[in-house]
Amino acid sequence: PTMSSATTPDLSAGHSHGESRLAHLPVALFSIVMGMAGLAIAWMKAHHVAGLPALPGDILRWTASSIYVFLLVLYTTKLVRHPAAVAAEHRHPVRLNFFPTISIGLILLSIAWATTAPEPARWMWTLGAALHLGFTLNVMSSWLHHTHYDIKHANPAWFIPVVGNILVPIAGVRFAPVDVSWFFFSIGLVFWLVLMTIVLYRLFFHEPLPARLTPTLFILIAPPAVGFLSYVTLNDQVDNFARILYFTALFLTLLLLGNAPRFFRLPFFISAWAYSFPLAAMTIASFEMSRQTEGPGYAILGSILLITLSAIVGLLLIKTLIAARRGLICIPE
Repeated sequence: PTMSSATTPDLSAGHSHGESRLAHLPVALFSIVMGMAGLAIAWMKAHHVAGLPALPGDILRWTASSIYVFLLVLYTTKLVRHPAAVAAEHRHPVRLNFFPTISIGLILLSIAWATTAPEPARWMWTLGAALHLGFTLNVMSSWLHHTHYDIKHANPAWFIPVVGNILVPIAGVRFAPVDVSWFFFSIGLVFWLVLMTIVLYRLFFHEPLPARLTPTLFILIAPPAVGFLSYVTLNDQVDNFARILYFTALFLTLLLLGNAPRFFRLPFFISAWAYSFPLAAMTIASFEMSRQTEGPGYAILGSILLITLSAIVGLLLIKTLIAARRGLICIPE
């Protein structure tokens, strides 16, 4: 049914329809916050490094914050009214990995607000980091004691719970002892290598990802790109290991952008927001390389990526709003 068909004179029917749509609200919608916050931070970085206007970053971080609050209210309402639906999502071998987007969104917002609103950012970071550690322990416990996982369930979204820990040090060095940041960085980095092996094995030797999950291939870019940013934050220099992380992310970006026609042919799914944050991470990493090494080529690359990222996020917003209006999002899958 379309959104317009939900408006009928029968108020009880309209209420029932709204309740059924709420029950199917996907937790993966929080990936929109990741994309918007990532774009905001990218514009803020471009302002400080390349002198681009500051206004887009300010507007985007307010927008990302508003979307986060809106989705948090909706999903909390779903938890209260439809706990069985939330539990079913939590048991799902793929959707389980999107629950940590809730905590990652909060961590990203803390990064976006760290310089201009340090006290609210501190609370967002503290809550986000603690919540993400809880999600990591929960998801990894599920993996260890599973009864329903198969190799076909492995996909790049598996990086989200564990590798999201790598984000923590970017703002964490401001708000907590440095060993706290190293703790989270270590978890993310080590298990990125483990999961990378599993996911590549699944991609190389088993059937291709279903169309709905194909956009998640871009998540491959995020761990080394974010890893570079966190490592440089912890060490305040670009050494050889930092370069390995950056150029690994750059290679994966080239690999996936070289296969762009395959992605253009896909129909729109909410999973398409997986294009946004990894590209944002690569954009921010390129501007950081420019700042650290004073190499003009990195600033040019960052600017090209920023333009591309802005266009992609704009297109994703339009397609998401169209899909919502047509009633194609909060439905059974």
